Amino acid sequence: MIKKEMIAMLLAGGQGSRLGVLTANVAKPAVSFGGKYRIIDFPLSNCINSGIDTVGVLTQYRHLRLNTHIGIGIPWDLDRNYGGVTLLPPYEKKENTDWYTGTANAIYQNIEYIESYNPEYVLILGGDHIYKMDYEVMLDFHKAKNAEVTVACMPVPWEDASRFGVVVADDNSNIKEFEEKPEKPSSNLASMGIYIFNWPTLREALLTLKDQPGCDFGKHVIPYVHEKTHNCYVYEFNGYWKDVGTLGAYWESNMELIDIIPEFNLYEEFWKIYTNNNSTAPQYFGEDAKVERCIIGEGTEIYGQVSGSVIGDGVTIGAGTVVRDSIVMSGTTIGENCVIDKSIIAENITIGDNVKFGVGEYAPNVLNPKVYAFDLVTVSEGSVIPSNVSVGKNTAIVGVTTAEDYPDGLLESGHCIVKAGEI
Repeated sequence: MIKKEMIAMLLAGGQGSRLGVLTANVAKPAVSFGGKYRIIDFPLSNCINSGIDTVGVLTQYRHLRLNTHIGIGIPWDLDRNYGGVTLLPPYEKKENTDWYTGTANAIYQNIEYIESYNPEYVLILGGDHIYKMDYEVMLDFHKAKNAEVTVACMPVPWEDASRFGVVVADDNSNIKEFEEKPEKPSSNLASMGIYIFNWPTLREALLTLKDQPGCDFGKHVIPYVHEKTHNCYVYEFNGYWKDVGTLGAYWESNMELIDIIPEFNLYEEFWKIYTNNNSTAPQYFGEDAKVERCIIGEGTEIYGQVSGSVIGDGVTIGAGTVVRDSIVMSGTTIGENCVIDKSIIAENITIGDNVKFGVGEYAPNVLNPKVYAFDLVTVSEGSVIPSNVSVGKNTAIVGVTTAEDYPDGLLESGHCIVKAGEI
């Protein structure tokens, strides 16, 4: 059996609760991004571009869409007889059967899969970040330092540091302290959730900590290895990396794609982002259509005006409709004479005629003010919005709604409509 130098384990089981109704029916890594992609396409593409041809994808929450999207890995050249991509949901065992209860617990439950390739190194990845990174360069760094574990990090604004695991390192990049989401961080060098372990080191740590409730890399495994060996290093990354775990960050990172000179470029030939996209129909722009500074997916028909927006595949935007500063995902139909401002509209939504999104003044959201806090209108996939209604800011809609759900034709700012059984 061929020994693999390094395999990747991609953690893609998270719900992504801070994305609100966008993840009501789909795992965060399967959420659409940039018109034609899904979030998980980025780490998968990084793997094959870095020469890593063996990837285990650990799924759990609402994984059907993710499984269907990845399939046998053909778009990423990961359909291999030995290696390739393997989907790894939780499964029933003779004893200690459980869901994945933490990031490291998920890896522990798949030790058998890892051992089947007998790797020298294991790369741990999250499935919910937008970035391009050559993992082979990080591996070269890991080897040069003779490290037991290398943690990819990047500087973040000090005010954001408490949201991450942060590290303090010396001039030789050796980690001196590691704090997981500290209230008062002593560093702004944040962990990206990307780790390279020597496999014997990781295996020993997982077996030792196997009974630790909710065993997690940042809270348990990294501190354990650091305390035992002190042979832990920081690989500092200075490229584009975005955690799109909130509605605000998700909206902002999509809007950055349409800058005149985008900070994150989807069009580079030397580091392509691959995806499973079956849409082959051409775009169509009607006689009165006007499109300015947008990404427009394949098979989309536009009869109105669209500006500063990211539009997915197979979308229809009716005559007289104006869409501004919004994300409209695949398969959605927007009727005629609508005004859509600063909205995130998920897949396969039907919006009637004469509908207005983003009206009125700011108001805190009554359902979850921490999640819905960015002046956005957020609509869950498969929802229906009737004609002749208006929707305020900081709002969320889930399900097939009717005119009766909108008192006086209005969903006020800060309010939500969640149809019974939809969440």
